[in-house]
Amino acid sequence: MIWGYARVSTSKQAKNGNSLDEQIKLLKDAGAEEIITDDYTGTKIDRPNFTKLINSLSSGDKLIITKLDRFARTAIEGSKVVRELVDRGVSVHILNMGLADNTPTGKLIITILLAFAEFERDMIVERTQAGKSIARANGQRVDGRPKKFNEKKIALALKLLNEGESYKQVESETGISKSTLIRAKREQKAKEI
Repeated sequence: MIWGYARVSTSKQAKNGNSLDEQIKLLKDAGAEEIITDDYTGTKIDRPNFTKLINSLSSGDKLIITKLDRFARTAIEGSKVVRELVDRGVSVHILNMGLADNTPTGKLIITILLAFAEFERDMIVERTQAGKSIARANGQRVDGRPKKFNEKKIALALKLLNEGESYKQVESETGISKSTLIRAKREQKAKEI
């Protein structure tokens, strides 16, 4: 069976050459016998009709899509889905890239997809590390769990403790746990030294 898949997430896409009508025409021209559509964001791989289609494909079937971004938001995600389908004996024809199957050319397409996925993953890591470095240089906390209480609230709690209130009383008044108060008091003493 030759399946087609088309997806839009916004009405704006009709202006960008990605309307459902345009995709369906391209899919029919490419030989799709049955076309499944989704009007669902591409940021989630778990789209109802897409998931149902992927689960129903079997060895010998062919899936046609106009562009990789119609079923995958990233090259990483797309290459994973394509690889799984090809391993199951399903050929995947991405109209603007080529046919991914178990032929030498199909394997080349998959290899290119995987290379782009690795490149994309490396670029994400590089940008994340650069952003963290800049944030650290500006004195921002970027690693670990974010602090639940701001410095002003901690200072108030420490003031109450220093005025003689018990940990239990301060915890009740501020909502700050005893262990956090103990840690803050220890840090305050360390700064005084």
